[in-house]
Amino acid sequence: MTKTIALALAMLALPAVAQTSSPNSDLGERLPQEGAVEATESGDEGLSVTVSYEGNLEDLSIAIPAFATDRDAPTPASTSGTAALGVELAKVITGDLRNNGLFKPTGPDALPKPSYADITAPTYPTWGNRGAEMLVQGYVRAQADGRLAVGCYVYDVQLQSPLARQGWIVSPREWRRAAHKCADLVYSRLTGESPFFDSRIAYIAETGPKDKRIKRLAIMDSDGANHRFITSGRATALTPRYSPDYKKLSYLSYVDGNPRIYVYDIGTGKQTLVAQSSNPTFAPRWSPDGRWILYSMAVNGNTDIYRVSSSGGQSTRLTDGPGIDVGGSYSPDGSRIVFESDRSGAQQCYVMNADGSNQRRISFSGRCATPEWSPRGDQIAFTNASTFNVSVMSPNGQNVRVLTRGWQDEAPTWAPNGRIIQFFRTERGTSGKAQLWQVDLTGKNLRQLDTPVGASDPAWGPILP
Repeated sequence: MTKTIALALAMLALPAVAQTSSPNSDLGERLPQEGAVEATESGDEGLSVTVSYEGNLEDLSIAIPAFATDRDAPTPASTSGTAALGVELAKVITGDLRNNGLFKPTGPDALPKPSYADITAPTYPTWGNRGAEMLVQGYVRAQADGRLAVGCYVYDVQLQSPLARQGWIVSPREWRRAAHKCADLVYSRLTGESPFFDSRIAYIAETGPKDKRIKRLAIMDSDGANHRFITSGRATALTPRYSPDYKKLSYLSYVDGNPRIYVYDIGTGKQTLVAQSSNPTFAPRWSPDGRWILYSMAVNGNTDIYRVSSSGGQSTRLTDGPGIDVGGSYSPDGSRIVFESDRSGAQQCYVMNADGSNQRRISFSGRCATPEWSPRGDQIAFTNASTFNVSVMSPNGQNVRVLTRGWQDEAPTWAPNGRIIQFFRTERGTSGKAQLWQVDLTGKNLRQLDTPVGASDPAWGPILP
């Protein structure tokens, strides 16, 4: 059993000839986040098309009919066979693109079903007459070994030309990943931005009354599917973060009132104790290379930022001034750290070198808390603790923009492409219920994410391999 999902090749030809590039690859019972997709494009001419669309992407009409199948074959992915699965694939893609807020997709329930032969030769007038400017269609086919071949094609209806195509061989339990990969292909081609749909989110699941809240570690796909609780709730869990390779989660746990930092191996379920103390401890964060974990600890009334190996060991203190230094988020290249401190008399954000040197203040208005460096390196998201709104600024503290105006918005975390921010919002009133929300950098596209229980402390992982 390997850790790869093989990519289907020869997409230039009819769908029936797609082959796996790694016949022996299979995720088996591995968790989705442990798989790897070898993303390459096929076709002799390489098919690299630059899309030029004059107008707002919000007005771009995209038709996403049901994915076709060569024969309606049984599959563990659907109780009704590959034909029904083709509808579900198109629905997931439609949901991804609609929830992003940038497009106007029409899903399979309102569209005719293309035939299997239509996938590589679309009837452009049919879609043009329906007002579609872009067409996303594909196929799903049951393989002899029980896996699924899924192909995704993107067409410009007005120009009557193909834009992109890609395919994957996946185990039945991984079919949603193929849909997310297709949505990522569409998003990247039409926006020029990096993808983010095929990613996962960790968060703290909250149940019970406000004064006796049970907090468990949970994970799910970026659209809320494949939800799973990781911890039982017997010990309070806080502030999870994915490791850069997606194999592990760090989080803070309070057992018998004492804080411990654990690293949880998602594949094996094994937990490693990284640091423990009787002193208050906060906010573990990974370094970009996965070697280190930052955290904050209060000793004798003074809170400083420490660094420890992700496998455990002796900690190194990075700050030592009076006051409360909390948080710590590495720049993507690992050379700098942004953190919050009240050393000036109020919460503000500071930047220092990775070794703790050259500490300097970058925020000078309101109160700055929970800073998080963008994976692109160009911006820092933070909680404006004066108004409890999510804002962004340049790494030098300039160009501050407020993105949300809710009742209590906090703890921003970035999508892997650095263009969308997730956070949690606490409701007014005595319930104190928290829910996950996300907003793009325009501040216009705001939506709530569905979770089975209350939710806080989100952590968006990198794009899945």
